[in-house]
Amino acid sequence: MSQAMMIQAPEFPRHFLAPDLDLGDWNSLEPYFRKLAESPIETREQLDAWLAELSELSAAIAQESSLRYIQMTCNTDDPEREAAYLHYVQEISPRCEPEFFELSQKFLASPALSELPADRYQVFIRNHRSQVELYRQENVALQTEDETLSQQYQKASGEQTADFDGRELTIPQIMKNLEEPDRERRHSAWKAATARLLADREKMESIFDSMLKIRHQMARNAGFDHFLDFQFKRLGRFDYTVQDCEAFHLGVERHIIPLRKKLLERRRQQMGIDKLAPWDLSVDPQGRPPLRPFANSQELTDGTNKIFSAVDSSFSDDFRVLTGRHLLDLESRRGKAPGGYQSTLDEARLPFIFMNATGRNQDVFTLLHEGGHAFHALAYREEPIHSYRNAPIEFCEVASMGMEMMACERLTSFYSGDDAARARESHLEDIIMLLPWIMRVDGFQHWLYTNPQHTRQERANQWRALEDRFGDELDWPELQEWRDCSWINKLHFFCVPLYYIEYGIAQLGALQLWVNYRKDPEGAVSAYRRALALGNSRPLPELFAAAGLSFDFGEKMLQPLADELARELNI
Repeated sequence: MSQAMMIQAPEFPRHFLAPDLDLGDWNSLEPYFRKLAESPIETREQLDAWLAELSELSAAIAQESSLRYIQMTCNTDDPEREAAYLHYVQEISPRCEPEFFELSQKFLASPALSELPADRYQVFIRNHRSQVELYRQENVALQTEDETLSQQYQKASGEQTADFDGRELTIPQIMKNLEEPDRERRHSAWKAATARLLADREKMESIFDSMLKIRHQMARNAGFDHFLDFQFKRLGRFDYTVQDCEAFHLGVERHIIPLRKKLLERRRQQMGIDKLAPWDLSVDPQGRPPLRPFANSQELTDGTNKIFSAVDSSFSDDFRVLTGRHLLDLESRRGKAPGGYQSTLDEARLPFIFMNATGRNQDVFTLLHEGGHAFHALAYREEPIHSYRNAPIEFCEVASMGMEMMACERLTSFYSGDDAARARESHLEDIIMLLPWIMRVDGFQHWLYTNPQHTRQERANQWRALEDRFGDELDWPELQEWRDCSWINKLHFFCVPLYYIEYGIAQLGALQLWVNYRKDPEGAVSAYRRALALGNSRPLPELFAAAGLSFDFGEKMLQPLADELARELNI
């Protein structure tokens, strides 16, 4: 990762901020807030100039925060990186938030507000009004505490290793063995990884208990009964409700769970066993060796770039921006935070991809997924308004999941013909397995935040009840306690609360894109790119429409897409 390259891009020079501004020093930063607070915005000309300066400041601050987060997650065991990140979370961000609140109030009170083109500024004004309505000074310190606890969770996760095969390995490195044909080896790997995760149960649950109290208090401070409704508004969910999500849960139960049960029964029969165990779900059921498409990160990037090029050559051009500027950290190692993400460096307007690759087929799809996010960031790179250089999460995930779906039709550029067919089938099966898991995670979060006084035992009971509704009937002969707390291994509960149903909504959009792409590849890619370029400048349903998709996750949309998956998988 070339930090110097990422801090500023020459094509987007600063006009308001000093080139050498120390964004980690409040005394250097504060005068820019003061200047914006004191600048007149009585006329349209003044307001336009002021908004440009506000965008430059907010982008620089966002990028500094992202850089420190990236550096911390890449090396959670580096005390200097940890200290730099925590300094920003604890000292800089809490001072910025009330300043931005005052500037939002100033903007909304400007006499020139009515002169802004309504169509262009509709979303911008709506978002600022929502932020002003939610803001409470007493929540600034609470948010800082929540982010500090999030860092503690990631640090603890990054330290998780276990002995396997006579070596100390990370959890992702061990879990790779769940794809091996040798059932005893899979069992041993599952047991080693699960036992290690269980060893941190008390630590992780204690962190979450603290988070739960903080989040509930934030909601109460803002006038909400519980964090669920507060976070819905905070996440900008203007176009659907809690009840819509609960209806989605029911639709998946009706139309996807039956397909999942068929897939699992076919797997059981192909494997010739009486009952599936937790270590039987990732292996090839026909006993074929696991797909091992690459040996190192260079092979991963080269092969995935071939897939991007096969989908459309423009995506390969975009991907070379990341490889050429060293904007990737892909391989799993000790001291690295779990999971994968794409983070935008807002001032340079460049994406960065982080993941924990171990040589698996799933790693290819993770990079395809994060690549879709990166292409989204590059598509709206020329947008002058900083807050438009993103998008609603539900559409951000269409960008990533949609890329996966288009790419699964072009895997022969990386895999041999037979392996490409296996990888494609595996991905379609993963969708059927994933949707119930998304509903389980979302349903659990609804319960957690509307029942904030629950005990740990009640929490475990609810998680198990949702397993009965959305999970699998597995043979689980040991480490039963992991069934009560396996949620602690899901980063989203700790670091991005209530963010998960977006994956389900977006998956239906991505499946629509897949159907369109198979009929008309050029037209589907064109619509996809057109929608990505809109960033956050249009309401969510309009972004879907621009991509040629319906913003719909009701049963009328779900059933035909489920039928299409069933036909493709012959179930």
